[in-house]
Amino acid sequence: MPPFHLTFYCALFSLLVPDAVAVTLTSTGGTLTLNDIPYYVPGTPYTTVSTRAFQGLQSVNGLVPVTVVNLAAGNDSLSSLESVLGKFAADDVWNAGFLEAILVKSTGYGLVLPFTAQGFPPANGPYFISPRGVLYQPYRLYIDFAGAFTQPLIPSTNGSFAALPAALPGIQSPAVGVPSRLYYTKTASKPLAGVRLGIKDIYDIAGVKTSDGNRAVYGFYPPKAANSVPVQRLIDAGAIIVGKMKTSQFANGETATADWVDYHSPFNPRGDGYQDPSSSSSGPGAGAGSYPWLDLTLGSDTGGSIRGPSQVQGLFGNRPTHGLVDLAGTMPLAPELDTAGFLCRDPTIWKAAGIALYANLPFFTSYPSKIQTINFPVNATTQASTTILSFLSKLEGFLKAKTTPLNLTTAWAASKPASATSSLNTLLNLTYPILISKQQTRLVRDPFYAAYAAVHDGRLPFVDPAPLVRWAFGDSYPASALTEAQTNKTTFMDWFNTHVLVNNTKTCSDSLLLYSAGLNIQYRNQYNPPPAVPFGFSNGRISVFAEVPDVVVPIGEAGYKSTITNHTEVLPVTVDILAAKGCDGMLFNLALDLTAAGILKVSQTGQTIAGGEILLKRGMMGL
Repeated sequence: MPPFHLTFYCALFSLLVPDAVAVTLTSTGGTLTLNDIPYYVPGTPYTTVSTRAFQGLQSVNGLVPVTVVNLAAGNDSLSSLESVLGKFAADDVWNAGFLEAILVKSTGYGLVLPFTAQGFPPANGPYFISPRGVLYQPYRLYIDFAGAFTQPLIPSTNGSFAALPAALPGIQSPAVGVPSRLYYTKTASKPLAGVRLGIKDIYDIAGVKTSDGNRAVYGFYPPKAANSVPVQRLIDAGAIIVGKMKTSQFANGETATADWVDYHSPFNPRGDGYQDPSSSSSGPGAGAGSYPWLDLTLGSDTGGSIRGPSQVQGLFGNRPTHGLVDLAGTMPLAPELDTAGFLCRDPTIWKAAGIALYANLPFFTSYPSKIQTINFPVNATTQASTTILSFLSKLEGFLKAKTTPLNLTTAWAASKPASATSSLNTLLNLTYPILISKQQTRLVRDPFYAAYAAVHDGRLPFVDPAPLVRWAFGDSYPASALTEAQTNKTTFMDWFNTHVLVNNTKTCSDSLLLYSAGLNIQYRNQYNPPPAVPFGFSNGRISVFAEVPDVVVPIGEAGYKSTITNHTEVLPVTVDILAAKGCDGMLFNLALDLTAAGILKVSQTGQTIAGGEILLKRGMMGL
């Protein structure tokens, strides 16, 4: 008979651990540093190679940093190896610590080990290798000091994604992991290979929850089963998703500090660092302006949500021709107005992304010789107006074009359709707020409220003030108001596309239409009035109602006296260029050609669009 204490513990174990219990233990990887640079090493290996042991080499937990180099037959000399390695220094993930060993099909440089891939052959670049020849592709970790991301991501199984299980020291700043660009080679079918992409958190990503900028939505709904159409197209083109990025709630316009409740608004890196980042593609704008390791961001534009952040952060951004890409798997604001577009610093990447996202888009290389401007400055009385007029002069010279000021209100009054009896402002005053409020309450709010109430004893979820104000406005109007708003939008669109920007077969658009948002100074530490209904018609609403492409290009900077730093700082100055419907490709080409001519420049990250350390980062460690 066993002793009492043994009998007791056996009985206790049988109660706590039933016979059929299966224990699942899975590695999610780990973090380490190499030459003071932090890395995440995933738990899943990339491939396995056969090579000899690594006795005496630096290692952590059995992992040795190595560099893989693939040399073509007949080009495998020592000088060829050194030439390839010399180019690796430009990659931000690789560093000299990965020269602990080199896996290559040659000998004669450091510890050079011939190898044979047991699975698919590894691409050039940095790896960690185990004593058994298991290779792992590391992710370099960067801190999200601008607060641009909601959830950093890494690839998971079956084409899905998962949260990055790694962190760095920082206050409310997640770590974002990026793979080496050396692993990827651009091809005709993969024009975005290796391009690091951030996704606005209204687009579904397989395996990941979509928040729409609302904590209740994030907590209530399960991870998505499939990618949205725009996300899938970019993945198919080779883009590397590194995370989801902040949106103002339900993609409604919100102002930093005043309106953001569930999540903190991202930080605009320009100027004094405390300017509003604009919305609703706030995270994509702040991230593109802050991080050189982030190449491209996907935003959305219903009433200005790409163009606003592009303007205040000095980025290339586009609201495309409406309907160029299916938005299945994307949270709607108003389907009649919703579009998917980009925010980025480099027009070369911008165009490549446009080719990938917008199928069968024509790319005209001849440009209009007519320019129209709306509300452009007449005299160069400020630094901003001087910059704007200087750009216009250069554009005229480049296109050999003449410029004509356009008064849209007067043009409408002179040629409006016989069925339209009101002024332009009267016709369109309610169109935007009715469309977004009526459609979003029907497509988003009502099903969400009903599902949430069903499992929470009839309770309502929390929603920020801005969406609530807009939704309540829509509730105050009858259903017929939506039909009337749709009719008014169509009336303006048909008139505009016939009288203002007209398609042609030579240059796609008979003219270009320009306006500028000027110098945007909006401090995030100021308390503003409560959110209001977005009534009215403005330059930014032209493309919204006319369904034409509207692109933002950075043209320079202008100074202002900051109340934050008590110094003169500079902020971006941009111009918006519109063309006829479907002429997006011509505008992408124009931006590239203007950059090649030195009229436009690639925008840099930092305090200014010319570069410079962000004020927050000066003298700080770990950022």
